[in-house]
Amino acid sequence: MNPATVPDPSPELLQRAAAVRRSAMALAQRSDGERQAALQAMADGLEACREAILAANRADLEAAAADGLAPALVARLKLDGTKLDGAIEGVRQVAALDDPVGRRQLHTELDQGLELERISVPLGVVGVIFEARPDAVMQIAALAIRSGNGAILKGGREASRSCAAIIEALRAGLAGSAVAPSALELLTSREESLALLKLDGLVDLIIPRGSNALVRFIQDNTRIPVLGHADGICHLYVDAAADCDQALRVALDAKTQYPAACNAIETLLVHEGVAPLFLPRAVQAFAAAAVELRGDAAAMALGVSHAASEDDWRTEYSDLILAVRVVPSLDAALEHIATYGSRHTDAICTTDAEAAERFLAAVDSAGVYVNCSTRFADGFRYGFGAEVGISTQTLPPRGPVGLEGLVTYRYHLRGEGHIAADYASGRRRFSHRSLPL
Repeated sequence: MNPATVPDPSPELLQRAAAVRRSAMALAQRSDGERQAALQAMADGLEACREAILAANRADLEAAAADGLAPALVARLKLDGTKLDGAIEGVRQVAALDDPVGRRQLHTELDQGLELERISVPLGVVGVIFEARPDAVMQIAALAIRSGNGAILKGGREASRSCAAIIEALRAGLAGSAVAPSALELLTSREESLALLKLDGLVDLIIPRGSNALVRFIQDNTRIPVLGHADGICHLYVDAAADCDQALRVALDAKTQYPAACNAIETLLVHEGVAPLFLPRAVQAFAAAAVELRGDAAAMALGVSHAASEDDWRTEYSDLILAVRVVPSLDAALEHIATYGSRHTDAICTTDAEAAERFLAAVDSAGVYVNCSTRFADGFRYGFGAEVGISTQTLPPRGPVGLEGLVTYRYHLRGEGHIAADYASGRRRFSHRSLPL
């Protein structure tokens, strides 16, 4: 597609987006307690509609099976009772988080009676487009309302019934709170999701959660700022000084605990000094977990059965497939990650403290780990309650984006009739004295 194929918003969509904007402006003025209560009401709404949500998801799964949806997408689509209960608890946990709005980040006396403050404020309206992840509706809605933002959400066609049931439950809960249900809006058609890209002036940030192709298309076809990641090509490097038992446990978790996740590893790098000891054991363990290994010549000589191509180093499988390369040094591992990585999350297993520190300093990814699974790259696991997505851009926010990533700031300046001409002429001088936050 090219920009010309992105349709203009319909009058009806413009009206709905404007309603979200108005609700977001009102929401930004609600107190911390009112926003906390709104999230508790949203959680209550989800619990009250629990059976309807699960039934809608079962219908989505049946339709997905009939359509031959890819296994990785089916895994993301499934919302069973345990997963729903966890998501509801996640909403309540977000309610309990510290308020990100109204924080004074800077407080300076420019001159006597002239004080400058920098105060955190909501972004306004976030537009979130995601594929096959109905639980994302709950996470994003909770984070948006808690941080004082309105949200326009668009899930994948395969999750349409689930998303509709969830948004209905959330809005029903908000109806009894101080926050207007119109602060949350769900788009239902492909045409609407495309037109969302042209809602600059009404939408302040777009967050795509999905395939490389989805994210690239959005980045190329909107003037609205985009926060997200196009690829999740994560690496685990097993260093010469690795504890092999520990490294194998970490590698298995990072690949198999949830292979459809963007923080699952797609490439395993193994130092040639430890490869003869580590790889035969790893081949056996991954085979038992039904993982297909694709390796370079050195890895194949140690038991990997499939040959890796150049494309394998650049591929996000989101499946039980893992590329394996034997490298001669830490420098070679760092070079491989710099060449093929997506700056998402990369890890090293080593008992060498110097090697660990070099890895931490050299790998330019949102998450850089030592002796632990890349699967920890998650807003809930970081203690954020939930996340709206993971950003791999260099500028903040970076990594899992929670409440802190959904606020910006304003400068407030309070004076007593001060004018710039007095300082230009030298009649008055700035003090620039720091004041308590």
